[in-house]
Amino acid sequence: MYKEKIILTPKEILEKDFKIDARGYRMQEVDKFLDVIIGDYNEMLNMIDKLLDEKEQLLNDIMHLKQEIRTVKANFEVAKNTTKEVTNVDIIRRISQLEKYVYGNEKNKHEDEEELISSN
Repeated sequence: MYKEKIILTPKEILEKDFKIDARGYRMQEVDKFLDVIIGDYNEMLNMIDKLLDEKEQLLNDIMHLKQEIRTVKANFEVAKNTTKEVTNVDIIRRISQLEKYVYGNEKNKHEDEEELISSN
């Protein structure tokens, strides 16, 4: 991606030859300066590669976390729809069923006792 936008490579900088004029620069100074530029250039390219790798990893992490969020939301909706709120009507029905069970058994006990007495 960025490599298409960068014109010079470290190798091209290293191999660049300049024409020498009578009043030209000292070749040793130019070479030393270009060596520094090449070092910085290499470091910059390495940093860009590392940052692009880190960016890719972070994007993958984001996609994974978004998928987890979708899953959690779906599970929450399922759990929300399956849980039933207990209302007063539900409590009264439950009490009524328990009363029928408890008092129904006592009534049956009394009927059984009366049958035993009457049969004797």
